Amino acid sequence: MKTPPPVRLGIIGCGNVLSAYRTAIDKLRLRGAVEVAIACGRESQRDTACAALGTGNFTTNPTDVLASGRVDLVIILTSMVEHAPLARAALEGGKHVLVEKPLATTLEEAAALAELAGRSRGFLVGAPFTILSPTFQTISRRIQRGDVGKICSARARYGWSGPWWSEWFYRQGGGCLFDLGVYCLTSLTGLIGPAKRVMAMTGVAVPEREINGRKIRVEAEDNAQILLDFGGGAFAVVTTGFTIQQYRSPALEIYGTTGTIQMLGDDWDPDGYELWQNSVGAWQVFKETDPDWPWTDGLRHLVDCIQKGTRPLLTPEHACHVLEVMVKAQQSGREGRAMTIETTFTRPVFKESANSEAAHLVHDRTREPRVE
Repeated sequence: MKTPPPVRLGIIGCGNVLSAYRTAIDKLRLRGAVEVAIACGRESQRDTACAALGTGNFTTNPTDVLASGRVDLVIILTSMVEHAPLARAALEGGKHVLVEKPLATTLEEAAALAELAGRSRGFLVGAPFTILSPTFQTISRRIQRGDVGKICSARARYGWSGPWWSEWFYRQGGGCLFDLGVYCLTSLTGLIGPAKRVMAMTGVAVPEREINGRKIRVEAEDNAQILLDFGGGAFAVVTTGFTIQQYRSPALEIYGTTGTIQMLGDDWDPDGYELWQNSVGAWQVFKETDPDWPWTDGLRHLVDCIQKGTRPLLTPEHACHVLEVMVKAQQSGREGRAMTIETTFTRPVFKESANSEAAHLVHDRTREPRVE
């Protein structure tokens, strides 16, 4: 079979998150799957970015990336408020787009992007990519085949003490929901399905932060408790914030009528899962099968889809739904009332892994699966 040509990447945003994507790009480049055509960032980032990405083509103007005929896929790693305008311009230019979370910061921008993506030549994929992890997909398959019965309740948690390197996390358009809670909401809705209503308490718990040695006033929420209604008496709660120092508890907990299943670690960095089934009467602990699974895996997935001509598992509709939940959670926090969620999406269905191997036969989990 003929090897497809490498997907040509144009990267906009060469800040802190680029280092994680660089690892993903390096692996794809070794496969001959991608090449970096151009990168865009601040002038002070030129030398570091060019060395890291192996390109001499650098610009400080995003238009140079968006208008380039040598770019197939635009990767957007900028501040949140820039995501939607850049993604729109890239789609309008006929390019594929990968955008870091969130997809947009307003419902209007997100809806327009989803509509544009539906009639565009290019695919639109938005982070986070938690639904791609092998552990997430195993848990999803177990839930969908009824291993824990009807889902009644769920919990998700993600937080830390907060960024110190950039102010925009704490400005309007930023906040802990868009940066952290988005993971929990993507995972819960990916497992259970679309939410029907949301209520929340949100606020600023630490009103002053130090960023690069300078004190700033916090404008966006840094602490949130979110309550979700999935219909049929099924509820979930999300705890998130730049207010959590450490934790030792599962990332996700799903409670059904005949059992419980919970992901260990974080949903962006799983460490296996635990399963209780009434029929068994004991906890079953399952080792992590892919300890090096990267949270940037959406790039690998999108490149594979481009080269094979298949639709990505990650959809703009799911990203729009999660954004609506976050925006209306913020509104609920201000107004003290439940908010109806109007968007929906089709919950992903995952095939059984063809390369699964019994845990006791895996000697070194860090290696690629053995192929006969």
